[in-house]
Amino acid sequence: MRPVLRRGSTGHEVTRLQELLAAAGFPPGPIDGRFGAATEAALVAFQRAHELLADGVCGPVTWAMLIEGRPGKPVPVLARVDVEFTAQLFPFTALDPIARNLPHVKAGLAAAGLVDKPMVLVALATIRAESEGFEPVDEAISRFNTSPGGRPFDLYDHRADLGNEGPPDGERFKGRGFVQLTGRANYERTSRRLGLGDRLLREPELANEPATAGAILASFLAERQLAIKEALLEGDLRRARRLVNGGLHGFERFRDAYRRGERLVADAVWTVRPERPLAA
Repeated sequence: MRPVLRRGSTGHEVTRLQELLAAAGFPPGPIDGRFGAATEAALVAFQRAHELLADGVCGPVTWAMLIEGRPGKPVPVLARVDVEFTAQLFPFTALDPIARNLPHVKAGLAAAGLVDKPMVLVALATIRAESEGFEPVDEAISRFNTSPGGRPFDLYDHRADLGNEGPPDGERFKGRGFVQLTGRANYERTSRRLGLGDRLLREPELANEPATAGAILASFLAERQLAIKEALLEGDLRRARRLVNGGLHGFERFRDAYRRGERLVADAVWTVRPERPLAA
C-alpha cells in the first residue's frame, strides 16, 4: 500500500507522485521529492479535473486515479463501528434500539460504498439529529407542515418543490425513516435508485422498515457525498447539515455526534479543518 502524502512529505514516493502528475499534464514544478506548495497546487488541480475531493492529500483514492485511471477505495472505518462505539455518539439513547438497527444502517452504508470516516460519521450524526432514538420515525405534526385546525400535513400538499400534487400527498409522503425522506419526488427518485421500482410510491410506509430506512439514508448521502466532504474539509458543519436537511434542524445534535466520532476515529487520510465560527 502506498503511503498517504500531503504537504511537508518528502522522499521517493513524493518523487513518484510528482512524476505521475507531470505525466498527467499537471506539472508540479521541480521533481525533487519535496511536497511543497507547487506539488499541492498540481495535485488539487488533478483532483478537481477528475471530480475527486480536492483536499491536496494523496491517499488511496487519488493514487489509484493517477496510476490506474480510476478512483481507488477510501480507507474504511465502517468495521470499527459497533454498538459500543455508536453509543458514545448517542449518550441519551438506549442500547437496545442501537443494537437492533445498527446492522441495517451499516448494511446500507456498505452497499453504497460509504465506508470512510467522514461519511460514516455524517450518517450517524444525521440519525442523531433526525431520530435520536435510533429508530426510523414518522415526521411529527408541527406548524411547519400543518395549518391551524387543518388536516395533518396539509401545508405539504401543494409543495411543488417536493413534487407533491395535492391532497393527500402531504400526509402520504411526509417525512419518514432515519433521514426523514419527504415528498413525492424524493420517494419516487429514491425508490428507483434503490431498485424498488415505484414501490415506495405505492407503499410509502416502507421507508420506516429498518433495512429500507438504512438503504434510504445511505442513498441520500451518496447523492451528496462530494459536496458534504467539501463542506467538512472547510470545517463548515452547518453547510454539511444543510446539504442533508435543507436547514439546521437538529444541528447541535449533529455537531455533537460528529465531533464525538471524530475524536474516536484516528484516520491518516482525513483531516477536518477547525469549525467555522457561528458568524460564518
